[in-house]
Amino acid sequence: MTDAGKLLESGISYLDVVIIFSVGVYVLNTYLDFRQLKAISKTSPPAPLRDSYSPVEYKKTQDYQLDKWYFGFFSAVFNHVLELTLLSLYYLPWLWGKSETLTEYLAEKSGWFSSSEIPITIVFFLLDGAKDTLISLPFSLYHTFVLEQHHGFNKQTVRLFVLDFIKSMLLGLALGPPIIGGFTWILQRTSAYMPLYLWAFFFGLQIFFMTIYPVFIAPLFNKFSPLEKGPLRTAIEELAGSLTFPLTKLFVIDGSTRSAHSNAYMYGFFKNKRIVLYDTLIEQCTEPQVVAVLAHELGHWKLGHTVKNLILTQMQMLCTFALFSLVKESKGLFTSFGFVDQQPAFIAYTLFSIISAPVNEVVGLLTNILSRRFEFQADAFAVSLGKAEELKQALKILDAKNRSAVNVDAWYSAYHHSHPPLVERLTAVDAATKKEE
Repeated sequence: MTDAGKLLESGISYLDVVIIFSVGVYVLNTYLDFRQLKAISKTSPPAPLRDSYSPVEYKKTQDYQLDKWYFGFFSAVFNHVLELTLLSLYYLPWLWGKSETLTEYLAEKSGWFSSSEIPITIVFFLLDGAKDTLISLPFSLYHTFVLEQHHGFNKQTVRLFVLDFIKSMLLGLALGPPIIGGFTWILQRTSAYMPLYLWAFFFGLQIFFMTIYPVFIAPLFNKFSPLEKGPLRTAIEELAGSLTFPLTKLFVIDGSTRSAHSNAYMYGFFKNKRIVLYDTLIEQCTEPQVVAVLAHELGHWKLGHTVKNLILTQMQMLCTFALFSLVKESKGLFTSFGFVDQQPAFIAYTLFSIISAPVNEVVGLLTNILSRRFEFQADAFAVSLGKAEELKQALKILDAKNRSAVNVDAWYSAYHHSHPPLVERLTAVDAATKKEE
């Protein structure tokens, strides 16, 4: 008897296990949330930051964090209840049945539209995506035009929001169906090499999107302009040259059209690297501070963090597909979620994604631990270039301008954050500075 059969024979289904685990994770997250609420409710900043915040600025930061906390808390309650309700009411088999009916109707009316499993899967994907969009849209509107607007961060108009929404939907309609169709086609091929085929398919997609996103997709939403000649451009090019970083283009993005938050990133393959600075970053920091921030980012490249993350992601993906191959034909998996007479290929992976949530929680925690380690190493790299003071000042300014949480609960941060809290980073920078001396 299979493990699934034993599970069902014992009176416990996969669905029961998912619900129990989901409730357990929700309880854990709620506990951590309230620990964080206690931290951000403290009346003063931590000692290392007390000189960086006036009482008025600290109150603004605290108010923003509290509003974000309540928004996140209540949206999490809603999403958790909705998710368990839909699973318990066998929403997935119901939607699959509706997708079959709609696909058969389209096939009958068009004369060329097939009603086989792949078209049904695409219709299922589009209907489920439409449901997710309708549910998330009110939250997105509230977050943008109430929460962010109230605290002075939102810069986009309703017109721009609508245009972005339409562009995103059109991109999803253009790119989603062929990807889902190809994925399902591979899933239908029962073979010992299926995990390898799936990995190769998604690895190819990653490379494809890494190539086209900055060139074709990102410019649909933001304007990319070459950084003008001047001291900042010269300093960045000198930094890149000293590290043999193959910088080919240096852009400024008009992030201020949507938000007052700031950022910087780099992308590109091999000898064709590009750096993108948000105009808000240039506005908020001095030229030496911007260079120090980029020294940190280039540290990730110099220390091989980007390549290491890519390799680890591919290994995780391959292991996930290998685990999926072990359960993809389990009848107990399907019957637990209401699929009595059918075992669609795409649904098999959807159900596997649901039951593998415990593994994802552990992987997420380990990923955060590794990411934090990389952040400390990149900070230390910037220190080795003599950018310690500029980096510290930049981190303080960016945290203050973005009104990031000043007081952070250690457990909450370890579980949820990929970056260390500011105080920990400043302490580590001081330690690295002493080591350099």
